[in-house]
Amino acid sequence: MKKQVRTTGDHGMGQMVHVVHMSDDAQELREFYERVFGAFVYMGVDEPNYLPWEDRYATLLMIGDLCIETMAPRVPANPSLPVGKFYTKFGRHLHSVGYKVADLPGLTDRLLGKGIYIGGPAGGPLTTPDPETLYCFPSPRDTAGLMVELSKLDMPKDPRDLETWSSLARMWRDHPLTIERFSNVILGVGDLEAAVKTYRDVFQAIPVAGGTDRALEAEYQTLQLGDCLLQIAQPRDVDSDLARHVDRWGNMIYGLRFLVRDVDSAEAWLDKHDVRTTRLRADLIVTNAEDCFGAPVFLGSTEIDGDPFTVE
Repeated sequence: MKKQVRTTGDHGMGQMVHVVHMSDDAQELREFYERVFGAFVYMGVDEPNYLPWEDRYATLLMIGDLCIETMAPRVPANPSLPVGKFYTKFGRHLHSVGYKVADLPGLTDRLLGKGIYIGGPAGGPLTTPDPETLYCFPSPRDTAGLMVELSKLDMPKDPRDLETWSSLARMWRDHPLTIERFSNVILGVGDLEAAVKTYRDVFQAIPVAGGTDRALEAEYQTLQLGDCLLQIAQPRDVDSDLARHVDRWGNMIYGLRFLVRDVDSAEAWLDKHDVRTTRLRADLIVTNAEDCFGAPVFLGSTEIDGDPFTVE
């Protein structure tokens, strides 16, 4: 059975088609995810896909119900092109998220009406809604630092869109990481109230829960944005890893979180594969970002407060 997708907003923001993870070698990162996280690769199986006009390499893989696109510029990176520019500035780091939108012209019209800059597929601004536009990028300056790709298309051959998905999804539950499903993206910000307002007013995201996250040492608000959860977090302790990230990079995507069945099993597996972890509490660990190509990964056995994707 295909994955059942939920949407939010008037224009049908639906499946989070991918999270892009930038590195200097897309193949090396892909092999890391295969070896450590049990990833299923469905694009770039033998070698990364090369896109000349972006001068970059990429692969697509699944970890549970999360699609990750590993991406790298052709080296030496060309800083005049978007991929090379990002890598030159941020290096190994989570890059962006992408969403399937049922009514992309309607959503772009809404964003433009709120004064948001939108970059078109060929570069340069998108100034009017165009039914022929396949994808676009609101400026991170207007989205609290999160780079978001809005697309009218699914990812080609996305396993979640196939009838075999319900069978494939069992693979990760039997892996030593015991992944049940993806939980949320974490966006680090300097002003929680302003960031939440952006997502509620502009993208019509649905508030789920908020408060103090002592594991992150942050004040937070979790929002449902399409078929995924976004946790927006503002550091409350200047010595926390999140605070250092926000201090260095400003508002920007910070980490990923998975729901797992057995934290001890996940911790032992990661240790076996030389990925250091920190036990934040009995039911939650986080990987060392240096061991995961710049991306801290949280694995917890307790569902987050108010999670609308809880399976009864």
